[in-house]
Formats: sequence, structure tokens, C-alpha cells
Amino acid sequence: VAGLAAIGTANSMGARVHASDVRPEVGEQVESMGASFVPVPSLQEGSGDGYAKEMDADAAALARALYAEEAAKSDIVITTANIPGRRSPILLDEAAVAAMAPGSVIVDMAAANGGNCALTVPGEAITTGNGVTIIGYADLAERLPAQASQLYGRNLANLLALLTPDKDGRIDLDMNDEVIRGITVVAEGAIMWPPPPVQVCAAPAPARPEPTPEEIAAKAATERAERKRKKRLKTLGIATAVIALMALVLGTPAAATSHYIVLLLAVILGFYVISNVTPALHTPLMSVTNAISGIILVGAISQMGDPHPLVVAVSFAAIVLASVNIFGGFAITHRMLSMFRK
Repeated sequence: VAGLAAIGTANSMGARVHASDVRPEVGEQVESMGASFVPVPSLQEGSGDGYAKEMDADAAALARALYAEEAAKSDIVITTANIPGRRSPILLDEAAVAAMAPGSVIVDMAAANGGNCALTVPGEAITTGNGVTIIGYADLAERLPAQASQLYGRNLANLLALLTPDKDGRIDLDMNDEVIRGITVVAEGAIMWPPPPVQVCAAPAPARPEPTPEEIAAKAATERAERKRKKRLKTLGIATAVIALMALVLGTPAAATSHYIVLLLAVILGFYVISNVTPALHTPLMSVTNAISGIILVGAISQMGDPHPLVVAVSFAAIVLASVNIFGGFAITHRMLSMFRK
């Protein structure tokens, strides 16, 4: 959460942010905050419990190569990989630091456990020979009170400037000021709390001129023409579908004609069942349709040996579409369930 907040802050300040993590599910979260996600190639796995796992030697080598490439293109690099009770993994080695531009900065937040940079000196901020500053303070949390005090002091200074408009140290409460009125609890023995609601001044929308009779008539004529056009297109579509269905039925052997009745009833039933399902349940519903797609897949495979080439082509298309639906359903279901794992 802190990392995502930092990404959002940096992005709002105009920085181009690139973030990397060994957990692939973090990618969508990073992109939602306006940053670009840099995945570790080929060796990524899900975190399971939401926390990153320690990588093996091969994966760590790939990750270091990726981090070195990204660091060479970055002005500021922040590393946060830390393993409680153990030395922090090395993400940036000497060669990666040497490839960075002069003036670049590395903020090693894992310095307390040795640091993610091979050149980090815990507790100090150093500058390398090529002009890269490495901040390895191990007491970052202890440095926050000074910043918090500065922010709080700035708020108090701004409040005093508002209370003393003449800058002579004498407080002048202007109850017409919404800020002063909103923070005043008691004034001259009178209880002023709760304050009145803040009045929101919204600019009224410009009044639209009344349409003339000619404009009303032209608009009505345009709407009628549009309705007629849509009606003609609908009629043409229905007629085309009926003709295609009749041609398909007439070209089908008589023994298989009865199956069209079953197909028509299945289409009607499926349409009304799906249309009555809340859109929020469409994703879990997709995983249920895998059973239907499996039946289609089995039936299409059984027809692949038919001597008629049209039957073989339709069966092949059915196999492809059913397979896409099955694998896509499982993939979406897996991603949906991973959102609820701790």
C-alpha cells in the first residue's frame, strides 16, 4: 500500500514511474496508479499469500539484469526488497551502479539489513566515483518526526496568517470566512458548533434558446427517418437469417433435421438465462460455462472423421472456439480467486 501511494504521488508530480515486482498480480495495481509495470521475465510465480517469495539463483540473476537495465535509464531508483531476520538481497551490483548517469540517486530502504545495492553503506549517504548518490540511512522511520513537525508547523503558520490579516499579531475573527467559521467552536461565550454547511457555488448552466418550430419539425423528420432506417435494417437482418437457416436445413440430411429444433430451444433458453443474470456475476458464470464448452468440444472431436469436408470444417471451428472459452474461463476464474487469497 505504501509503495502504491508513493507511485501515485510521484506520478502526480510529473515523474515517469517504472515499478517492478516478482509478484505478477502487482502489475495491475501498479498500472492503476499511473506507472508502467516491468515484469521479471519468465520466472514469475504468484505470491499465494500476497507476500513476495525469495527467488532462486537463476531467477535472481535474471532480475538483477533487468534491474540494471532499468536503473541505467532512471534518475531515481528506490529499492525496498527486505527479508525479515536475513540479509537483504542484492538487486543492484557494482556494474549496475557504474552504468547509471552522474547525478542519479539510489534510495536503499533495505539498508538496515545490509541493503539492496552492493555499494550501500548502512547509516550513511555516499557518492560513488561516477557521481551516483546512494542513500543508505537505516533510521528512515526515525527521520519522519522532523518532516511531520514541519508539515504541522506550516499548517499552524498558515492558520495564524489567516487569523491575523493585518500581520500585527492581533487576532481578527472574520465569521464570514468559511474556514474561520468552520473551525470556531466557542466565540464570546456563544457555542458556534456545529458550523453551517458549506455553500457550494456552482456556475449555472447557460440557458438554451427555445427551438423554433422549423427546428422542431426538422428534428422530428430526422428521428422518423432514423427509425425507418433501423426498422429496414432489422427486417433485412431477420430475412437474411431466415434464408440462411432455411438453406442450412435444406442442405442437411433428413436424419439430422430434428437437431435444429433442439438447437433453437437451447439458444432461446440460454439467451433468457444469461440475460437474467446480474452483470456482476458474469465472471463466475464464465467458469460454469466450461462444462457446456466441454460438451461442445467432445461432440466436435467426434465429428472430425466425417467424410463431408463441410462437417469437418465446422467441427474444427467448434473445437477452436470451445477451447478458447474453456482456457479463458479457467484463466479468468483463477485471477478472480487470487484476489481473495490472503
